[in-house]
Amino acid sequence: MSLWQRTLLIILALSLIAVSTALAQTPRPSPSSSPTPVPTSPDQEPPVRVFTEEVRLPVVAVDSYGHYDPTLEPDDVLVLEDGVAQQVRSVRHIPANVLLVLDTGGESSGLGGLSKSTNLTREVAMDLVKRLKEGSWVAVLQFSNSVEVIQPWTKDKQATLKTLKTKVSSGKRARFSEALAAAAQQLKDRPEGSRHVVMITDGVDTPGGKMDRAEAVRRLVAARATVHIISYTEFVRQKIDNKASKGIVEQRPTSISPISQTDPTLPPGTTRSPAFGVTVRFDPAMKRLRKAYEADVKKSQQVLTNVAEETGGKMLLPVSSEEMIVQAGEVARAIGSEYVVTYRPKRPLAAASPGEYRRIQVSSRRVGLSLHSRRGYVVPSRQEE
Repeated sequence: MSLWQRTLLIILALSLIAVSTALAQTPRPSPSSSPTPVPTSPDQEPPVRVFTEEVRLPVVAVDSYGHYDPTLEPDDVLVLEDGVAQQVRSVRHIPANVLLVLDTGGESSGLGGLSKSTNLTREVAMDLVKRLKEGSWVAVLQFSNSVEVIQPWTKDKQATLKTLKTKVSSGKRARFSEALAAAAQQLKDRPEGSRHVVMITDGVDTPGGKMDRAEAVRRLVAARATVHIISYTEFVRQKIDNKASKGIVEQRPTSISPISQTDPTLPPGTTRSPAFGVTVRFDPAMKRLRKAYEADVKKSQQVLTNVAEETGGKMLLPVSSEEMIVQAGEVARAIGSEYVVTYRPKRPLAAASPGEYRRIQVSSRRVGLSLHSRRGYVVPSRQEE
């Protein structure tokens, strides 16, 4: 073998060694490594991990002065489920999901200007949306002759305000029970623990609806949402009572004799300008409508109160438009101050019977702190997880 051939072989051998060394030093991906996460849209809600055996309980914390407490910790909370103490795993804030349910059936009572006001309902809803924390999700459902979602879920406040300003409209009927069932359906895909319903209504149903009220209430409670109600019941009742106390004033002349009215021999001012008497008469038809509406309002107010108390929400009974707007701000503050308390129940959810109800009691372990939550929850079915 010549010198040139031996030199060529040595060069090839050194090249192969260099390539092998480079490949050995190149890092290889681990079989267990995770792929690079795909960036999400800024408006996309971050995923919330929900464990099958985890209960997410909305809780409001208030100090001894009635102010919302921003310092709640797991050790401050005692949760009893069916009388058994549970181990609290976490306490945190997550973005609220707020469904506005607007009653715009202003003519349903037949009392005209004495019933609800669509303009006031719109104004209250807009004020509430403005006061919600940034990052809150909002949807709007209105009901009158039918039930309609006029704003799907969004975090865009300006879009929601525009919808309230331009799409809220009144009708003659009020499909209240159908609206409750529709609200429950709207909430089923929202993160549990942060579901809120704010209803602006008198709770009166127009006869002839397709949904039974008791069944509608059951569905809403089973949706595991906190229900706040700004009720028209006391506001409307006060307006009706004021109108009824005044009656209808009618003026009539005390003398209708054409001779005496034009007799030139009588002193001036005696009968030439006839005196008028005042009588008060009551409209029987209006009275019957008022009585029927009052009976419906009384029943609906009790139903609404039970729903609010069961779900840990507020039942507000303003007596004026100004007070109604103020209370909208109170609801917004309550929503923004709510915590989500999580625990894994000692009695597994998988062992629950279909539709099982579990009673909840929430108490404070810290002196001077008061906690408020729902009374219980319906165990979700496998299809809802």
